[in-house]
Amino acid sequence: MSYPIPKSTIIKLSEQFNDTVFQSKPSNYWDKYLHSGTSLWLDTGDIVSAKKIWAEEFSALTTNNTLLNNEVQKGIYDNTIPVIAKHIKENKGEYNIQDIAFCLNAIHGLRLVKIFNCNVSVELHTDIAHNINQIAEVGASLHSICPKHFIIKVPFTSAGLIGARKLHDKGIPVNFTLDFSVRQNIFASVVAQAQYSNVFLGRLGAYLKNNKLGEGLYIGEKVTLETQHCLRSLINKNISKTKLIAASIRSPEQLQHLLGTDIFTIPSKVADEAIKAKLNIDGSHINEIPEPELFDENDVKKLRLKHLWQAQDHEKEIVLHLNEKLPNTAAELEEYAHNHGCHDLFPKLDKKEHQTLREDGKIPIHKKWNQKIINREIGIDSLLNIAGLYSFMHDQAQLDKRIQKYI
Repeated sequence: MSYPIPKSTIIKLSEQFNDTVFQSKPSNYWDKYLHSGTSLWLDTGDIVSAKKIWAEEFSALTTNNTLLNNEVQKGIYDNTIPVIAKHIKENKGEYNIQDIAFCLNAIHGLRLVKIFNCNVSVELHTDIAHNINQIAEVGASLHSICPKHFIIKVPFTSAGLIGARKLHDKGIPVNFTLDFSVRQNIFASVVAQAQYSNVFLGRLGAYLKNNKLGEGLYIGEKVTLETQHCLRSLINKNISKTKLIAASIRSPEQLQHLLGTDIFTIPSKVADEAIKAKLNIDGSHINEIPEPELFDENDVKKLRLKHLWQAQDHEKEIVLHLNEKLPNTAAELEEYAHNHGCHDLFPKLDKKEHQTLREDGKIPIHKKWNQKIINREIGIDSLLNIAGLYSFMHDQAQLDKRIQKYI
C-alpha cells in the first residue's frame, strides 16, 4: 500500500493521545431497537458527545468530511499537523495538504476505534470524488491502516460507482453515501456492490419544507422504507448484499417510523432526544409506509417525486447491464445511462449551474430548478446529491485551510 508516511508512524501518532477504552454498558432502551432488527450506529466524530450516548448496543460510528472538520477546528490536532508534515517530507521529499488530511482522517478514525472498540466509517477527501483510480488506491490504503474496523465512505458519483466496485472486488467494505432515492441506492447496491448504502432522509424533508412544497413530513421515511424493500428484494435474488443505512435523521419520531430498517446512524443530539422522549419501541414498522404530506398533491406527478421512491424498469435494466459490464470510465457510465433514458440521474450542467449549487448550500433552491425537473433534465435526488457533495467540499476546504495554517 502507498502511504504518505509509514503505517506504523500513523498508528504511533494516534497513540500519543493516550486514549482509554470506554467502558460501555447495556441499555434497556437501545436494546429494544435491536429486537426490531435494526443495528445502531452513532453519526458523530465527537469523542466527548459520543461517550454520553454510547452503549453496548451501538456497533459503529460514522464520520464524514463535515464531522472531521468539526473536530479539527477545535484545535485538538494543531500540534499534530506539523509533525505529520515533517514525517511526510522526510518520507516523500515534499508534502501536500491532501496527504496530511489523509493522515488526520486515519488518526482520528484509529482513536474512535480504540475508544469505542467498534467499526468506523471514514470518508475520502472530496478532491478525489470524481477520480476512479484515486478512489480505489486511496480507499485501499486508508482501509489497510485498520482493516478490521475501517469502512470506506465513497460518495455517489459516476466515478464513485466504479471506484467503489474496485474496492469491493478487493474485499474492502464500502459505505456508499449521499444517496437520496431508491434508484440511486440500486446503483450503489448492484453496480458498486457496496456493503452499505444510504438514504439521507432528513435532507429530503428539508427540501420540501425549505422550498414550501410541504411540511417536510414523511417523504424521507417513505423513500427509506421503499428502498429497504427494494434492497432486500435484490438480496433475495442474489444480486447484491447491500444493507441500508437510514442517515440524516432529524428527530426521534423518525426512528420510530423506521424501526426495522437495517441500520440507523443517529446524530448524538437526536439520540439524546430519543432517550428523553421515551418513545414506544415496539418492533419493525417497515411495512407501514407513510405518504409524504404535500401542499399540492399534483407535485407528485409534476416534480416526478415518484422517482425518489420508485425505480423504473429501464433504470433496473441499466443497473443490471452495468453490473455485468462495468465501464472503464465515468464518462462511459454516464453515456450509457443517458443513451438508455436515464437523463436526470446523471445531469449535464454548465459551469453557472454548478456554481449555483455550490453557493446555495446543501438544500437547493427549488425555483431555480423547477423547469429542469419538469423537463426530466435533473431529478431532485440528483440535485441533493450534487449539492451535498459541494457542501462536503466546502467543509473539506475549511479543514485544509486549518492544515495550511500550521505547516
